[in-house]
Amino acid sequence: MAGGNERSMKALKEVWRRAENSFCADCGKPDPDWASSTLGVFICLSCSGIHRNIPSISKVKSLKMDHWDDAQVQFLAKHGNAVTKATYEAHIPIYYYQPTYNDCQVLREQWIRAKYERKEFTEPGKQLPYSDGVKEGILWKRGRDNGQFLPRKFLLSEREGCLKYFTKQDAKEPKINVKIDVINATFQPVKIGNPNGLQLTYLKDNKTRNIFVYHESGKEVVDWFNAIRSVQFHYLKVAFPIASDNEIKNRLTRNFLKEGYMEKTGPKQREAFKKRWFTLDHRRLMYFKDPLDAFAKGEVFVGSRENGYSVQKGLPSGTQGNFSWHYGLTIVTPDREYLFTCETETDQLDWIAAFTGVINQAMTPQEYAIEAYFKFKS
Repeated sequence: MAGGNERSMKALKEVWRRAENSFCADCGKPDPDWASSTLGVFICLSCSGIHRNIPSISKVKSLKMDHWDDAQVQFLAKHGNAVTKATYEAHIPIYYYQPTYNDCQVLREQWIRAKYERKEFTEPGKQLPYSDGVKEGILWKRGRDNGQFLPRKFLLSEREGCLKYFTKQDAKEPKINVKIDVINATFQPVKIGNPNGLQLTYLKDNKTRNIFVYHESGKEVVDWFNAIRSVQFHYLKVAFPIASDNEIKNRLTRNFLKEGYMEKTGPKQREAFKKRWFTLDHRRLMYFKDPLDAFAKGEVFVGSRENGYSVQKGLPSGTQGNFSWHYGLTIVTPDREYLFTCETETDQLDWIAAFTGVINQAMTPQEYAIEAYFKFKS
């Protein structure tokens, strides 16, 4: 820390060392080294950049490089993360997604703006744009065949328990009508090529269908995301009346465990390996020719270790199929082995870690039913 007298520097270090201030107030990243001199919170470098974009609310300074005078240090000491959170996060709806440092920019920015700029969580029972049980508006949707993004009307209804979209503004019948309990929503800015890109995934005849959308407004697309979570939460509260709020919260939208390219071969294990885009959505491993395909070319069920599933580094000896990537892994199931290759050792180890995490978890009754469907289909 440059400048400032010794007393202020010592006092600042003492406040900074408090346990409550050892994680970013907004995304939870450890060891934040920035702070807001107007809000009194300790934040990480990434979140400080978002704060800097709302200067009417927050003035940020480096804890290491900037000078802090006595009054500013006393303000930090009086507030800090715990006190400030008690004010700005007092009434967060149970379904509202609170992003971490691993989440994308639009989620983190809208979370920060919702707290400090719009003060959405300071009062109980406040009417929020994603809490009405119904949401209607335009999202830009990627065409399944031509890949063009075109404006489409979407309608989310808690009363009907579904999400619909219409190809025309005045259309009476929707193009799709999806039950809310089979929908997942996850932000995909890199894959979609838009900072506000959102992937909507749902099950149709037990097959996964993807829809890719975005909105020019970051607030609007995050409101859609939390509106979906809100409707799902209230739907599941009725469907599972004895489940706790936290149990239901854990069943709302989820991020994919891992995505990326691998090569795969066919069931005879003599075919040439082909490059495919893979998505691991808990126990569903889906593969696509292109990351933005609407439907998977195939799916593999990944069960638990106690049911005969495992992941092994490398390929079986004598593997005959031609492959260009040399970091192999094998998924062993009760029925067959699935062979994959990765471009780098880091990719190989990351995929093995992701599969291991799934395989080490016990299966739920619903997952046994999904496993039975996969076996029947094959």
